[in-house]
Amino acid sequence: MTIRAPFIAGNWKMNLTISEARDLASAVVKASLDLPEAALVLAPAFTALGEVRKIVDGSPVGLAAQDLFWEEEGAFTGQISAPMLLDAGCRYVIIGHSERRQLFGETDAAVNKKLRAALKAGLAPVVCLGETLEERERNETMARITLQIEEGFRGVDASGFGRTVVAYEPVWAIGTGRTATPDQAEEVHAAIREKLSLQYGKSAGRCAIILYGGSVKPANSYALFEKDDIDGFLVGGASLDAASFIQIAVEAIKSFKVKK
Repeated sequence: MTIRAPFIAGNWKMNLTISEARDLASAVVKASLDLPEAALVLAPAFTALGEVRKIVDGSPVGLAAQDLFWEEEGAFTGQISAPMLLDAGCRYVIIGHSERRQLFGETDAAVNKKLRAALKAGLAPVVCLGETLEERERNETMARITLQIEEGFRGVDASGFGRTVVAYEPVWAIGTGRTATPDQAEEVHAAIREKLSLQYGKSAGRCAIILYGGSVKPANSYALFEKDDIDGFLVGGASLDAASFIQIAVEAIKSFKVKK
């Protein structure tokens, strides 16, 4: 496969005031200047997008939103559209995060509509996939992942897929402190890459960026990234601390240099 530089995205979830987001983004941008080997992305809450945009503009750090709605405008109170996110300076948008699926009932069909809306607007989607603990214990992980790809990417052609990042997030590892072992994560990542290769062609499968998310920390990032099919991380809690987030990137870069 083609080895790529580490892609490290920080999902701040429903955390940080605007001033706190400003401080954290400033620390990440400062550190990023010494990490040209990594692609760093920050996903603050909607309220902080404007201020974080001012800080990351002109730096190597990209800006992401945590969600979007599939309509461009209209009477949809509380929602935010892809054109609005572009106007706010976003390059990326997270779609189908496990918390959106588990807590807010987001379906594969909804993920598909959001994905297509993001691509239409020119955003780069980060599409999340993952199984629950019950599904893993019933040996249904691969079946669940396959269905999420088939339904979530329905109607998306190879060109659209080429602008999409995929993130594997075992639901049982999100915010629990539990982490898939490197071998467990690699097994699913390899299966995702194989499924994407069948759907979009071997070249697209090889070039796909597939992130791991699920209690990623500095202590486990090196071992995870050294696996062939793990191209980076979607970091939750550890991204709220600049030192931890940057150290995850540093460990991934070290691992990248070895496996390259």
